[in-house]
Amino acid sequence: MKNANQSEQCTFNNPIMPGFYPDPSVCRVGEDFYLVTSTFAYFPGVPIFQSRDLAHWKQIGNVLDRPSQLNLQGAGHSQGIFAPTLRYHEGTFYMITTNVSHGGNFVVTATDPAGPWSDPYFIEGAEGIDPTIFFDDGKAYYLGTRPCSNGVRYNGNWEVWLRELDLTTMKLVGDSYVLWRGAMVDVIWPEGPHLYKIDEYYYLLIAEGGTGPNHAVTVARSQSLTEGYVGNPNNPIITHRHLGKRYPIVNVGHADLVQAANGQWFMVMLASRPYGGSFSNLGRETFLASVVWEDGWPVVNEGRGILEEQGTLNLPAAPVAPDLRCENFDTDHLGLQWMFLRNPQEDLYSLTERKGYLRLKLKPQTLKELKNSSFVCVRQRHMDYVVATAMEFVPQQEHETAGLVVIQNDQYHVRIERALEGEQQVLRVMTWFGGEESQVAQVVLEGDVPRVSMKMAALGQQLSFYYCTDGSEYHLVADRVDTTSLSTEVAGGFVGCCIGMFSSSNGKLSDQAADFDWFEYGSY
Repeated sequence: MKNANQSEQCTFNNPIMPGFYPDPSVCRVGEDFYLVTSTFAYFPGVPIFQSRDLAHWKQIGNVLDRPSQLNLQGAGHSQGIFAPTLRYHEGTFYMITTNVSHGGNFVVTATDPAGPWSDPYFIEGAEGIDPTIFFDDGKAYYLGTRPCSNGVRYNGNWEVWLRELDLTTMKLVGDSYVLWRGAMVDVIWPEGPHLYKIDEYYYLLIAEGGTGPNHAVTVARSQSLTEGYVGNPNNPIITHRHLGKRYPIVNVGHADLVQAANGQWFMVMLASRPYGGSFSNLGRETFLASVVWEDGWPVVNEGRGILEEQGTLNLPAAPVAPDLRCENFDTDHLGLQWMFLRNPQEDLYSLTERKGYLRLKLKPQTLKELKNSSFVCVRQRHMDYVVATAMEFVPQQEHETAGLVVIQNDQYHVRIERALEGEQQVLRVMTWFGGEESQVAQVVLEGDVPRVSMKMAALGQQLSFYYCTDGSEYHLVADRVDTTSLSTEVAGGFVGCCIGMFSSSNGKLSDQAADFDWFEYGSY
């Protein structure tokens, strides 16, 4: 195995992709690294990033950015697009993933990673989830995980399997082979498999133990592609299951290996950062570790064996321009970081009807339903953050509302909204926890107030709400609202919190719209 010379160093902070960026997959083409992550019920799907040093990443596109590629109608927050794999072969990029809500496993291709990407090729007979694609000796192979085909059946008793994939027809051909069922006795959820040919061995890297505190990364190898895989005697090669739920980094697993041009090896993987006790509002994020090879096996973060909050790379630093804190909506398209829940309706929003504003149309759909509501969001990326917007909207009916929201899924969100109650224009803070709605606080807007600025400030799990009507002074609406219920540990699922602007006519028709002048998000 080739390990890099200790020549140039770049420091990095973990996570390298903070916020809801789970199930990372990475590949290198020349000096450039490319990385994709899961998106579940959010559209567009599968963001793709580029880096020169693995520490600094720039989003260059979204792989699934057209309705013809991605059907999310009716998908739950933790359905839709599961773990993608990104690979490059002979001038073509391949992204393979699962739409668990519509169609199953499929491949899309592109010659430019920024896009456009092809429409999906759904793979007949590709049962299960978490597919990957592997190239060897002029052939391509499909690798995935599915329920165990023999033996005792129990929940999570799955297996990793392989079959040749004809790239001309995008169909599976030949025999199917079971490669491995994981390292542990009575293991659950062997998933996220990736294959690599390194020297004389085929290496099979998987996650097992579920996506929570018992998550782990294990590896097996064989000199034959289709049989004889033997687990590393030191498995798991990385896990934090033994460190407790209150350790700063938990849920470590679902990894992918990549080798830099200088020979050094690295591993990207998902993990979570709990706060407010042992609760993870940010969801599963992307982390980085170094890898060396000893006795033909990978060793992760040599001498430490766990993920760390900081590290060094033997690569020259290649910083990228930081994201802007404030979006002024001055162009006719939204930036790559913006997302919708499920496929957006054609007339959901406009950046051209009123220049310099994001106009959100009031639709009957709400955030409490598995539908596409008037909602545009970004990921929560910090434990402590401030988000603010200026909104021009005067409801004419009691069912018309608009404002800011932090959402985990259709059963859990917190919002500040403008509404009409009787003859009074009000701002109110509402929680929707476990399908039960509560009003936390309310203020009455006196006089003619067409424009209101709203601000949410989070310190850990405590979220405070403010408003401003004169363009200068903010006033408190609700102080330190507990958002523990927005964590994965309470709300469940595979996603993290997202923050954005919304409007709704709450089950009735309306010809109204809410105009947002700007949106600002940043760390506290």
